[in-house]
Amino acid sequence: MQAIGIALLCATLVWWSATGAILFLDGLSRRSHRWSMVGASAVAAAALLVLAQTRDDPSVTAAYAAFGAAIVVWGWNEMAFLMGYATGTRREPCPPGLRGWQRFRAAAQTIIHHELLIAVSALLVAACTWEGGNLTGLWTFVVLWAMRLSAKFNLFLGVRNVGEEFLPEQLRYLGSYFARRTMNPWFPCSVLVGGGAAATWIAQALAAGAEPGAAAGAALVGSLLVLAVLEHLFMVIPVSTVWIWRWGLSSHARDRHEGTAVVPPVAEPAILTARP
Repeated sequence: MQAIGIALLCATLVWWSATGAILFLDGLSRRSHRWSMVGASAVAAAALLVLAQTRDDPSVTAAYAAFGAAIVVWGWNEMAFLMGYATGTRREPCPPGLRGWQRFRAAAQTIIHHELLIAVSALLVAACTWEGGNLTGLWTFVVLWAMRLSAKFNLFLGVRNVGEEFLPEQLRYLGSYFARRTMNPWFPCSVLVGGGAAATWIAQALAAGAEPGAAAGAALVGSLLVLAVLEHLFMVIPVSTVWIWRWGLSSHARDRHEGTAVVPPVAEPAILTARP
């Protein structure tokens, strides 16, 4: 149980700090985004090397290193999206009156380039870890991708907290593709599936005879799933958690005359797995 607690604490700290850091960088001037992406690209390349170097290492340290490296690669994809470098073929609000398949197609066009970028990144992560004994990094990336897709469907079908205020200025048009409802049919399924997967991974971590490195990796992936399910719940619970990432949001809205930060009220900014 101690290993589970440590893994959950680590995953939570990474989730909180990575989300806040991406929010902060995204809120800086557009001129700084180029340099942020250059730096993030160098770090992401190093993370891929870490994944390759630890793929045959069964130690606990290697499991944590692979977990962190996969988060870095995922964060690079999120930065590319939020800063407007990889979005989609459509960069305008949803036309009035679109329904059903036409609305879904238009929504998909707004993010298709980013989805392709994530797919390429997943292939790179898989290539770095393929046939290795340490698959923590690969499973971490797969879980992030799957839960993010789940969150997108929930935003499209409708939830209480769509996080529209969270979108950076250059992506505000995406809010027109979100639906606001108390609940949608997919939401309980996504929570149940995510919760069941989290329980399965944690059970693997607690299984008798599990190798320490494998148990640590399972605990980290299970903890990440717990956080992803929590972010899903943020979509329907009428409770704001903006204070969690207030430090990251401090760069978003500034009074240029006074030089003070003004943080707008936003819904839960699930950068790692759920937004937008």
